Amino acid sequence: MRLHDLRPAEGSTKSKKRVGRGPGSGLGTTAGRGMNGQNSRSGGGVRPGFEGGQMPLFRRIPKRGFNNVFKKEWTIVNVEALNSFEDGVEITPELLLESGIVSKINYGIKILGDGELNKKLTVKANKFTQSAITKIEAAGGKAEVI
Repeated sequence: MRLHDLRPAEGSTKSKKRVGRGPGSGLGTTAGRGMNGQNSRSGGGVRPGFEGGQMPLFRRIPKRGFNNVFKKEWTIVNVEALNSFEDGVEITPELLLESGIVSKINYGIKILGDGELNKKLTVKANKFTQSAITKIEAAGGKAEVI
């Protein structure tokens, strides 16, 4: 067998439907669209979700909850993540961003107290939890609100 002898298996391929090629093809005149109606027309059809005037499903089902568009999304960092820095470094939101600990700063940085901190650091952030402040100060560092 050579490369030019390769063929798909018998019955595995289907020929393309060629519409509007005369009455002998079975798909002439109306080209498989039927006689009348919205879908037979050029540019016909309805938008997604339209149910012929019946109240659409997405409007029939109940909506739950409340989405506050004014909610402040804080970028959170645990104190354990700050162990990757050297002793005595001043940590700012910009430093966290360029070191890759956070991928983006939404409304501001909030430091949470999950994990242990072994380095003496000066941490500058928008918000701190009480446990984060105690862990930073217990390691000999300082927590400053900016």
